[in-house]
Amino acid sequence: MLSLYDYLGRAAGTELGRMVFRISQTKNVKVQTKEVSNPAYQGKVLMYPKWFLDEYFKTPQVDDLPF
Repeated sequence: MLSLYDYLGRAAGTELGRMVFRISQTKNVKVQTKEVSNPAYQGKVLMYPKWFLDEYFKTPQVDDLPF
């Protein structure tokens, strides 16, 4: 289980966090929470399975390249 920060290596922001959570709910992905405390943020963060984040952030394949 990884937070978006752990997965991306940077803060994801509120809007991206909402979009990922919304998709996780439509796919019935189990989400966990953890408490964090650092100079930039204090509170709960959501954690997702790595396979789900890999699928969400995968780069689409482009099959119609001209070469």
